[in-house]
Amino acid sequence: MATIVGGILTSHVPAIGRAIALELQQDPYWKPFFDGFPPVREWLARQRPDVVVVFYNDHGLNFFLDKMPTFAIGAAPSYSNADEGWGIPQVPAFKGEQTLSWHLIEALVAHEFDPVTCQEMLVDHAFTLPMALLWPDQQWPVTVVPVNINTVQFPLPSAKRCYDLGATIGQAVRNWDSSKRVAFLGTGGLSHQLDGERAGFINKNFDLEFMDSLVKEPRWATQFSIHQLVELAGTQGIELLMWLATRGALGEHVREVHRNYHIPISNTASGVQLLEPVA
Repeated sequence: MATIVGGILTSHVPAIGRAIALELQQDPYWKPFFDGFPPVREWLARQRPDVVVVFYNDHGLNFFLDKMPTFAIGAAPSYSNADEGWGIPQVPAFKGEQTLSWHLIEALVAHEFDPVTCQEMLVDHAFTLPMALLWPDQQWPVTVVPVNINTVQFPLPSAKRCYDLGATIGQAVRNWDSSKRVAFLGTGGLSHQLDGERAGFINKNFDLEFMDSLVKEPRWATQFSIHQLVELAGTQGIELLMWLATRGALGEHVREVHRNYHIPISNTASGVQLLEPVA
């Protein structure tokens, strides 16, 4: 059976791509953010995952407001990015893990989820930037399975539904007849709002309590409705749904290996968290 090695949670602010392109990792503004990643890369070098299942949200590159699935899973042989209007360079294509993709799709449907199956799929900055932060040489030593969660257009899936989605995927990975090592990557957030009267909103206390809960009480955030989470974390802070799905995939008990929290990055609270499952 496959082995789950851990889960990585991180932000995906588009400005990160520009900072990487301009080599601003040691710039005083960016250094506290980029300094959060060497321990994660060291962990990856030790754990050597073969596959990464990426929970992320599309921002209009692959899905737009006229067609917005609640959940969508890639089952393509490869995934590329394209111009989103942010000036983010194109990165090398990601090789898909199609056998695992179909295994997850079948498991989700069997558990009464209804994901959209994508045999062709573009991936945007929410996918590419976290991968580039983990592997700066962009050689991608892993295959991938993209799992897209709608956080853009209402109605959004509840926090509990996203946690349960992750839990179902995690169990399916454990049942996968493979010797491969699998890591999960959840991207987005933390608290931020880019528009409206609360533009620039950041809630540090909530962010830190949420990060604590992922270790101590993983279902804590599922008590809140989507509207309550928007109030607590901001309109775009609802991207924490990807963190919840990742946490659900890891099982009941985890240990925290590494954490970094920094504000602000482009009006966003940035978090990095590394968790390992505990039997």
